[in-house]
Amino acid sequence: MDLISLQSGSNGNCIYVETGDVRLLFDAGISGRQAAGRLAAAGRDITRVNALIVSHDHADHVRCAGIYQRKFGIPLHVTETTLRAAQSSCDLGALGEVSHFRAGDPICFGRVRVETIRTPHDGADGVAFIVDDGISRLGIFTDLGHVYDDLKSALATVDAALIESNYDPDMLQNGPYPRYLKSRITGPKGHISNIESAELIAQCGTRLRWACLGHLSEQNNTPELTLRTHRAVNGSMRYHMAGRYGAGDLLKV
Repeated sequence: MDLISLQSGSNGNCIYVETGDVRLLFDAGISGRQAAGRLAAAGRDITRVNALIVSHDHADHVRCAGIYQRKFGIPLHVTETTLRAAQSSCDLGALGEVSHFRAGDPICFGRVRVETIRTPHDGADGVAFIVDDGISRLGIFTDLGHVYDDLKSALATVDAALIESNYDPDMLQNGPYPRYLKSRITGPKGHISNIESAELIAQCGTRLRWACLGHLSEQNNTPELTLRTHRAVNGSMRYHMAGRYGAGDLLKV
């Protein structure tokens, strides 16, 4: 199984996963041109993607979903609640092939099973994902709200994960954000911090082989600080970084 983070952060999210003849995109927060170009640079053709699966209705995850479908013919998989909220806030435009799933139910593509896990993030109906091809399991865990029991259980079952490490608490508290936004980020429906992410990974057991750290805040975090925090908690883990402005390396599970 291969993973390429095409972009990760509040300015736009899109993740590519390939296993066998199944090719999936998770979220559509970057333009169609960016997604196609970054996939082409990795030797992949966006028109061969089997499905676009959307995690929640925030613009940095869904705003270009209609373009992906109309321009590249990619079927959309999304919960009904998320789609209603996204159409209201982002105006996705005319949509053709749409399949609805319910948070907690799997989505199957032949032998590949995508598990969906409800999150407490402040989207309308947010989910995280585990991609299982019968051999390996890959977690995609961003926009999590807080560290909750189902998240801990899910992380313990995967071989690799892209997981959010959104903010450094000191940078956030001493930074320029207004108080209400700081409270939203640190609250139970916001994001998890570097230290929360690091401790979660350290407690997940022995199955996890690597973690790709993503969804870093531009104002309240840095890649160097993120890695330093994680390595201080669990120096034996292999870490990768998901880029905020471009594609990361092709990672194999």
